Amino acid sequence: MFSNLDFEVIRRSLPYLFYEGMTFTVTLTALAAFGGLIFGTAIALMRLSGYKTLGRIAGVYVDFMRSLPLVLVIFWFYFLVPYIGQWVTGASRPISVGAFASSLITFIMFEAAYFSEIMRAGIQSISRGQPAAANALGLTYAQTMRYVVLPQAFRNMLPVLLTQTIVLFQDTSLVYVLSIPDFLGAASKVAQRDGRLVEMYLFAAVVYFTISCIASFGVRRLQSRIAIIR
Repeated sequence: MFSNLDFEVIRRSLPYLFYEGMTFTVTLTALAAFGGLIFGTAIALMRLSGYKTLGRIAGVYVDFMRSLPLVLVIFWFYFLVPYIGQWVTGASRPISVGAFASSLITFIMFEAAYFSEIMRAGIQSISRGQPAAANALGLTYAQTMRYVVLPQAFRNMLPVLLTQTIVLFQDTSLVYVLSIPDFLGAASKVAQRDGRLVEMYLFAAVVYFTISCIASFGVRRLQSRIAIIR
């Protein structure tokens, strides 16, 4: 069964797979996680605010994004963002934003819905006495959130945030449908070029599995340390 497999193609393709493919995947994951966390925190604050309209808008956004397949959202943004840019700028034709910018916007918008729920749970885990004490000391709502609530919420939910980032790392492989040379896309190109689909897709699966397992182990170690600090 394995006699016809040629794993030498993997060795020859390592520089391309990791220097270009994996670099792209890690870059997209880091930028999307950072942007998604910032936007998601803003959505969480909207849902927890005393303004019902803001809370409902944020709730509809979260429910809408979480009810859609990610690959469908990727296609939507890839084809819609140029027209949105045309509408915003008043240009005569759709704005060319590129596959990377389109996919980055997609992941930020999509992951923000999940990060918002994580941060909302983290904010609600803080005892109400702490914001009340900050208010008694004369801190504004923004100062209370910035200096008292959000730092603790972020620390409490850090393992969950990192776990969601691992899921994001795996989900970035979906940009393959836009012919973007991420790690899976790079492996697919080599597979089709050399006619070695089994070897390349098997290697890609092993790489994703190994990285995700190591990252998950690190998250569990971090979670145990946070539990001890508490």
